[in-house]
Amino acid sequence: MKNRRLFWNIVAKIEELIDSGQYPPGSRLPPERELAENFAVSRPTIREAIIALEVLERVEVKTGSGVYVLEHTKPCSSLSISAFELTQARALVEGEAAALAATTITEEELVRLKQTLVEMGKGINPELADKEFHSIISSATRNNAILMAVNDLWKLRETSPLVKAAYKDVCSQSDEKRLAEHTSIYQALADRDSQAARAAMHHHFNRLINALFEANEKKALEEVRKQTSQTRDLYSLSHLVS
Repeated sequence: MKNRRLFWNIVAKIEELIDSGQYPPGSRLPPERELAENFAVSRPTIREAIIALEVLERVEVKTGSGVYVLEHTKPCSSLSISAFELTQARALVEGEAAALAATTITEEELVRLKQTLVEMGKGINPELADKEFHSIISSATRNNAILMAVNDLWKLRETSPLVKAAYKDVCSQSDEKRLAEHTSIYQALADRDSQAARAAMHHHFNRLINALFEANEKKALEEVRKQTSQTRDLYSLSHLVS
């Protein structure tokens, strides 16, 4: 375990040198012996670190030539995605998912879907019921790519601090509207009406994104009032004329 931690330390140190520009993309790393001496570790440890760097796509090992630094592209997960962008993406993806599911959903899935509406209505963990509702629809498409896309968007909603904060206030204040919108989606699916299912899903997300805009505007106004109040207190002449 100690050796494992050691070679990961070397990986981190080499990545730091690469990111600092000491070893730019296209350049060759020093030979294994030199790296071992520089980091005061064994050559097998350097080999393990190089293998790890190759797996991470930070370097390329060219037999007989050496180890070369690759151009590093940050993963998409590092992008900052707003609640507005996420909601728009969900509307586009889940609108089409609902349209497709209307032609493929089973009676059993409709029963499960209706149960989530019952749970939302009774306030039995409505957030979980909401997620299950959308998950059932994406599964009903019989398209694993759509299922993966919907799951990934939900994961982003649950893990992004910015998105979670934006959704928290909006969702907690609209349980009745959310239930009504989900009921409309369910009815369109039960009627096997693709156009109605798509429209109902779009209506749901349109209301949500408008609520996000309203919440954002309210927050901005509150911030302006706060700054104005602070400025007034700073420059007020009330103490001179009272």
